[in-house]
Amino acid sequence: MVLAVGGDGIAGGVGGALSGTGATLGLVPAGRGNDFARALGLPRDPRALARILLHGEPRPVDTVEVGSAVHDRTVVLGSVYAGVDALANRHANRSRLLRGSASYYAGGLRAVTTWRPARYRVTVDGEEHTHTGYTVVAANSGYYGSGRVIAPDARVDDGLLDVVMIRHAPRRLFFTLMNELRTGTHVRRPQVRILRGSEIRIEADREVPYGTDGEVDAVLPVTARVLPGALNVLY
Repeated sequence: MVLAVGGDGIAGGVGGALSGTGATLGLVPAGRGNDFARALGLPRDPRALARILLHGEPRPVDTVEVGSAVHDRTVVLGSVYAGVDALANRHANRSRLLRGSASYYAGGLRAVTTWRPARYRVTVDGEEHTHTGYTVVAANSGYYGSGRVIAPDARVDDGLLDVVMIRHAPRRLFFTLMNELRTGTHVRRPQVRILRGSEIRIEADREVPYGTDGEVDAVLPVTARVLPGALNVLY
């Protein structure tokens, strides 16, 4: 068993390295977002968490193989997101004054004010979809951005990715959508489209950043492929 103490970047880095090895991952959420730990339902109480780590039975979860034209294959746990949210995440990671949810919210405001809609080509299990808007998210975990419920129906053990596409909308409405991410009610909006699949290819008509597990260091295109039950986790 390998114990990862940190946020989503640490969880994804360690969990990705263990994917497919048969080893077991234990998580102590100690970062800003802790979204994958939140998706697993891990308790915040130290005693309750210790009981799980000491006496829990490992359970298999899916991981996500990610690759692009310029990056080698990597494996992550939570999601791949390409668009204004990746730009917001980049701003949040560089923030020295704000921490936690506040840094993500401030980063989001900064990103939205400068964002212009991107034209995407999204291929889900071989079927191509066009999309113009703010982002495309291929979600294994339902949470990202420090507790925002981007994909309410996503499950870490169903062998599928939930693909959430948020179309272009006036900025005022987009800020409303950002607030609705707290509860997942944004999925009821006509500007939000959700697909499901096991392999997702995301391309765009210009240089669009994408991120994985809280880290942003690349631009589209990117391919995400689910690896069913590839990692054992205590939760």
